[in-house]
Amino acid sequence: MASDHSFDIVSKLDMQELDNALNQARKELLQRYDLKDTNSDIKFNAKDMELTLESASEFTLKAVTDVLQSKLIKRNISAKVLDFGKIEPATQNSVRQKVKLRQGIDKENAKKVVAAIKELKTKVQASIQGEDVRVSAKDIDELQAVQQKLRTMEFDVPLQFNNYR
Repeated sequence: MASDHSFDIVSKLDMQELDNALNQARKELLQRYDLKDTNSDIKFNAKDMELTLESASEFTLKAVTDVLQSKLIKRNISAKVLDFGKIEPATQNSVRQKVKLRQGIDKENAKKVVAAIKELKTKVQASIQGEDVRVSAKDIDELQAVQQKLRTMEFDVPLQFNNYR
């Protein structure tokens, strides 16, 4: 049995849940009375991990954004994964907005997570491993306490915890 136990803190998108949320959002766009005849659509570019929201006006684009966010939240995907770009004019007096999907924990947020763990003053070590943060300790109870505390804290990215090792 290993003397040290650890878990990884990651920020990953569940692609199947994302696909389900996008399909539900598109379906609602077609059915909602206030969005009929607005040519509203949500397109997904999997290669670039980017969404393109399109609608007739900025007002209806805001409604499309609200529909998208509500469907993501119902599918347990945090709205923090959305990085909205500028609203730009498109063809035939319509508007478009690019939305990047964030995955992984960037260096700045990883440092914030490590700093938050150090502030807890527990006997754990936290290290940045690329886009993940690994937390290790001799006692599993310490790791569980750290997880519980981190769940109550707010960060700029959604966090998930991978299993103990």
